[in-house]
Amino acid sequence: MKRSNRYLLLALGTALAGAVLVHPALAATFPKNSAGFPIHAPKPWEWWFQPAASPIQKSINWMMQFVLWIMFGVVLLVAGLLGYIMVRFNAKRNPVPSTTTHNTLIEVLWTVVPALLLVVIFVPSLNMIYQQSDYKNPYMTVRVTGHQWYWEYKYMQAKSVDFTSYAIPPNQLKPGQIKQLSVDHPLVVPANKKIVFQITSGDVLHSFFIPSLGVQRYAIPGQYWHQWTKIDAPGIYYGECNQICGMNHDDMPIEIVALPMAQFQSWLAEAKKDAAQGDVPPIHKYEVMAEAAAAKDASADRPGIALASAGN
Repeated sequence: MKRSNRYLLLALGTALAGAVLVHPALAATFPKNSAGFPIHAPKPWEWWFQPAASPIQKSINWMMQFVLWIMFGVVLLVAGLLGYIMVRFNAKRNPVPSTTTHNTLIEVLWTVVPALLLVVIFVPSLNMIYQQSDYKNPYMTVRVTGHQWYWEYKYMQAKSVDFTSYAIPPNQLKPGQIKQLSVDHPLVVPANKKIVFQITSGDVLHSFFIPSLGVQRYAIPGQYWHQWTKIDAPGIYYGECNQICGMNHDDMPIEIVALPMAQFQSWLAEAKKDAAQGDVPPIHKYEVMAEAAAAKDASADRPGIALASAGN
């Protein structure tokens, strides 16, 4: 075998071995309750999705795993065939080249098998699209408006509650707050209730993106796009505008505080009262309540809802 062919086979073998080893490693690096990092925020050197905290993100995680295994099988098959052909039909073994022009069986297989694989991928994909399009019977609707460079939240069932949310400058961060993620007034919603986001923009294109919730929609001027979520448990969830929207694009973080229903209703009542007086919503003390509720649930060994202690 020519040296170049040996090197190519070695490279293919290394790539395949890496794929076999890396895939389970990726699954094993799902972020856990690491000290100093809120569970639903990005963590340095992550290789995988954030832990799913909503039905939609759970479907996305499953679909990703499913398609990855199909891709791995296809790569393994193609690499194996390439290796076999390079060994079996090299110049040394075949001084007279083959004159074969076609093979009906192989041609049928390479048409039918990819078509079947597409069907296998299409069916669960279609089901996930229908799941994401189910906006019926929400507990509440929040209008989300992107601006350069902040977010505005309006509670459609309590329209007096309408406030803006700005990133906290790095020199004003308090212990436990996260650079370029923590905001002055996060969006507060109830846990375990269906929430519909009505997303638009007041100027240029933005994108409302919360990875752990599987929420991503463009904010387009003059249009309303909808996305729903149902947050599994109390906690604090972070996202970003991920559509480049100008000079301060990186100053548009999203922070969502999910509260137990009783605490959310108390917050909303106080927010309405403050709105009537022209004050901003009473956010921060309910962040502490959310952290306490999440820590209590985590101690009961309920998955995916514990928060790291502030200031760690």
